[in-house]
Amino acid sequence: MLWLTAEQALEKLGTKPQTLYANVSRGRIRAKADASDPRRSLYNAVDVMRLAARHAGRRKTETVAADAIQWGDPVLPSAISTILDGRLYYRGRDVATWAEHATLEETAALLWKSGPITAAASESSETGPSLERAFVLLAQRVTRDLPTLGRAPTVLQAEAESILSIVASVLAPDAAASPLHLRLATSWSRPEAADCIRRALVLLADHELNASTFASRVAASSGATLSAAVLSGLSTLSGPLHGGAWHGVASLIAEVDALDASQAIRQALTQGRPLPAFGHPLYPDGDIRAKALMAQFDLPPSYAELATAGQEIVGEGVNIDFALTAMSAAFDLPDDAPLVIFALARTVGWLAHAMEQIESGRLIRPRARYTGPAIERPLKK
Repeated sequence: MLWLTAEQALEKLGTKPQTLYANVSRGRIRAKADASDPRRSLYNAVDVMRLAARHAGRRKTETVAADAIQWGDPVLPSAISTILDGRLYYRGRDVATWAEHATLEETAALLWKSGPITAAASESSETGPSLERAFVLLAQRVTRDLPTLGRAPTVLQAEAESILSIVASVLAPDAAASPLHLRLATSWSRPEAADCIRRALVLLADHELNASTFASRVAASSGATLSAAVLSGLSTLSGPLHGGAWHGVASLIAEVDALDASQAIRQALTQGRPLPAFGHPLYPDGDIRAKALMAQFDLPPSYAELATAGQEIVGEGVNIDFALTAMSAAFDLPDDAPLVIFALARTVGWLAHAMEQIESGRLIRPRARYTGPAIERPLKK
């Protein structure tokens, strides 16, 4: 993410300092303290350029839509979650506070506006959690389940609970009818990790209109089955820029072990490689989810070294991808544990958004801004 000084931001905006500060206070421009001089602030370049274009009168409808899809203003109304002043809220509840005591099942009830939710017990799997099996079972349900159009919310909530049970049966396999975080900890033979897993599941259950949630809402808007919406979300989550970002964190840690944290970061920056462990566009002052999770365990030495060096060199705090990977290392969880936790947690959010989209009765159908060869129009007779 690029940050501008006040002078640079004012030059782009063509306004007075008071206007810049007013836009910050109203949430239109994100700001953070300058690591090199705490008395100064830095301003998010994307936000500044968006406002500058608006003031110049060049924001046509298609430009607004394009900006909205790329970290811009929200493109869909939602009452499920939001990020405000660096905090994440589920239906108005501060998530860091909620995660101190809530389970994923209680979070599902909150996000779905339903009664108590229970993920049915399953036969224990000898191979442990399986993302591959989750894809298979969801795909099988897509061909059997009914479309969502014309069905009552209570019926859809019951179906959502059964889909969560299906996903949980392979991501948190355990014959005991216990909460999902306990089932997951048991499947990994790490009972001491249960409370941290619980917190991680709650913190990751939803995050506004992220890529996988948007994919789920698009599927649901067409009247597709709830299982299809979750399958769309899970497919999108698997990408390296989303739920698969933990791979990049793990690779960076391997470099820290081979070199040291400062050299690993400097080498990545010199080579123009991304640093997936640091920063988040929606949290200029640090990812609140990462802070809430890391407060519950001691960082392994390599992770602690990387976090400190990253703050000094990059000027960004660590994010949830770093925290989730660090937690997995701290409790010696399987290599794919970050993605398993992410997928199980976000299934709850995908289902919440799918049901909200269905209730809206609207099809999500953006327009494309054509950039191809010149159009050959037919000659008029």
